[in-house]
Amino acid sequence: MGSQRLDRERVLQNTTQLDSFLAEVQRRAFRMAQLATGNTEDAMDVVQDAMFKLVEKYSDRPAEEWPPLFYRILHSRINDWYRRNSVRRRYLTVLGGNSDEQDEDPIQTSRDPKGRTPEEVLQADASMEKLQSALQNLPLRQQQAFLLRAWEGLDVKQTAQAMSCAEGSVKTHYSRAVHSLREQLGEFWP
Repeated sequence: MGSQRLDRERVLQNTTQLDSFLAEVQRRAFRMAQLATGNTEDAMDVVQDAMFKLVEKYSDRPAEEWPPLFYRILHSRINDWYRRNSVRRRYLTVLGGNSDEQDEDPIQTSRDPKGRTPEEVLQADASMEKLQSALQNLPLRQQQAFLLRAWEGLDVKQTAQAMSCAEGSVKTHYSRAVHSLREQLGEFWP
């Protein structure tokens, strides 16, 4: 009876840690998926699928293993999205359909909670648009390496695990991404 109680406490603690980890990475993972897919709904689906897969397959692993595992799953889901989307585009092109309909974003039309002036908001928006455009223009592997290293703070080894490649490849992709971003963003970012 005592061992069952300890097992339940361990499971509860692990569940709490996993919930905390997922809450911590959710926004950044969404941003990564949104940059990769260019679509909010698709990005939400990709992140949600990656989170479910982490919980389903790897919740029993130690917490320090979760970041590279999660980002490997996320990267795999983004690649799957690209494959599905390329097939979908081919059929839509043949059938003459249009999948680029977009509704007004309620977040974009809301008031600024920080009380910034319209000029400050416009300048910040221009900088963010330039950054987003520059990130979207990067090849997928460079984009992933940059986001995992710079935004997520993963080390080279963890990034290599997440991307399923060698550490040398991570270093190369990251270096190329940084150089490309510096060239593209010159006056907008340091």
